[in-house]
Amino acid sequence: MAGLFSEDLAPVPASKRTWNTWNYAALWISMSLCIPTYMLASSLIEGGMNWWQAILTIFAGNTVVLIPMILNGHAGAKYGIPFPVFARASFGTKGANIPAMLRAIVACGWFGIQTWIGGFALFQMFRLWIPSLETLPPVFPPSFSLPTGPAICFLLFWFLNMYVVYLGINSIKKLLVFKAIFLPIAALALLYWAITAVKGGLGPILTQPSKFQSPAAFWAFFIPGLTAMVGFWATLSLNIPDFTRYAVNQRAQIKGQALGLPTSMTLFSFIGVVVTSATTIVYGSTIWDPVVLAGKFDSKILVSIAMIAVAVSTLATNIAANIVSPANDFANLSPSKINFRTGGYITGIIGILIFPWKLVADPTGYIFTWLVGYSSLLGPVGGIMIADYYLIRKQQLDVDELYNPTGIYGGFNRYALITLILGILPNIPGFLTIIGVIPAGTLPQWITGIYSYAWFVGFFISGISYFIIMRSYKINYVIAN
Repeated sequence: MAGLFSEDLAPVPASKRTWNTWNYAALWISMSLCIPTYMLASSLIEGGMNWWQAILTIFAGNTVVLIPMILNGHAGAKYGIPFPVFARASFGTKGANIPAMLRAIVACGWFGIQTWIGGFALFQMFRLWIPSLETLPPVFPPSFSLPTGPAICFLLFWFLNMYVVYLGINSIKKLLVFKAIFLPIAALALLYWAITAVKGGLGPILTQPSKFQSPAAFWAFFIPGLTAMVGFWATLSLNIPDFTRYAVNQRAQIKGQALGLPTSMTLFSFIGVVVTSATTIVYGSTIWDPVVLAGKFDSKILVSIAMIAVAVSTLATNIAANIVSPANDFANLSPSKINFRTGGYITGIIGILIFPWKLVADPTGYIFTWLVGYSSLLGPVGGIMIADYYLIRKQQLDVDELYNPTGIYGGFNRYALITLILGILPNIPGFLTIIGVIPAGTLPQWITGIYSYAWFVGFFISGISYFIIMRSYKINYVIAN
């Protein structure tokens, strides 16, 4: 029991479950207001969509991901347990480390992306005051695609993140307040710029045509785009019990998430769509990165203020959303050897090794490689957990046994691991083709095309096969050490 139980993982008692509908709505509003959300919408415009196609894709994707979000949130609200404990029911008390690590690695990737955004904001500011920063001789190999100036600022911002980890999570509270105040104001300021910079206001912006020359071209981009929208919150759709464990009741988490997630993502994305479309008219080319856009403004003081604000708000988001969760997941692997601080350092190192500057260099890498790629890993996990909780266990869990290493849930559920692999396998050929390991055209289109539906394919294959296997063997509680 001692090895699986800790104060952080313990069930939240009913007396401490105080989050209501508006707490969950506010949570999603806060998490949705971030630079990657803006870039999500902008990348669709850069990829060829017009404004309403981009907005429809975002709304549809967030409506789809809301379903597993609410379904997985049920266990947290009912039993007060966090995601790693909930995963023990389907994967086993030891096997639960596998989905936890998959989620942790994705969070490390998001940490790297946010750190690159913050570091590039510093570069946009410093280059105005130190022009030589743009002309420094190259240090990294050409394959890194990493200029020296941005690299220095990236590493500087990375060390700042690690210093906050060293100080502890309490140091980030004031930064979170700053972010909640600043980002909505900054978003509205960009929207005002877009409307005033374009002659005729919103009219010319909203009449920008789609770049797709045929319906087939549109659908070829829409399907992976939709999958990417689902993948954007695929991590949270798994570990949402970490938040719903504090719900006063099921209605609070269901209604709060339904009100907060699709609406806030769509509204903030609309600003990204309008501003990105405006850049096409004003500058003659599409600028999908708001940090790059802000760097084009004339006033050094204005740009400096904007970049410092972006860096500080990104720092706050990064620590809260992308350090806490994976740090705890890594610590859970070996509580006696890895504490929160060490787990945070591990997260930071992996965040660099994922080459985040390449992921956000263009919308193809951001959507097809990063968002769709990791959705192929997390979709199968979601399918297994939902099938197990609703179809096999009928929403009935023995909470005490979830903390018992030799109890009825066992060490590893071999059937969960088998069906997890079954859900991942169909997407591997398409992923290897996207990243260039397999030359394009080598495999039939119908094989590589499956990757466009990565999250959906993994979710349903793993979920359905898990249900069939478990029911065929009439397994309700798996004991597999």
